[in-house]
Amino acid sequence: QVRLEESGGGLVQAGGSLRLSCRASGRTRGDFAMAWFRQAPGKEREFVASIIWNGDNTYYEDSVRGRFTISRDAAKNTLYLQMDNLKPEDTANYFCATEPRELDSTKGPGNFRTWGQGTQVTVSS
Repeated sequence: QVRLEESGGGLVQAGGSLRLSCRASGRTRGDFAMAWFRQAPGKEREFVASIIWNGDNTYYEDSVRGRFTISRDAAKNTLYLQMDNLKPEDTANYFCATEPRELDSTKGPGNFRTWGQGTQVTVSS
């Protein structure tokens, strides 16, 4: 059974940077994809970025493309999200997720069955 644990969240001023980590324990080597989602109070969970294990293809939500970078270290079983030029609208609880099945799309939270507990990111203006 796979467990995911996020870390790296915190309070940062607009324009600043944070690096989120998601450490996976258990088998993820055969998983199809891992992703980051976020959820602000009163809003639905939304896609941020994803990475396909086989080929390292990456996908981004339009509002974060060019500012966020998703990457992974297979040896450490860890997923990362480098977030630069943060904006107040990036404030949310950030979750990582993993899925072994091949997916047509990695942008829907319903496609992922294993989730971490989340890490809070707060960007002050």
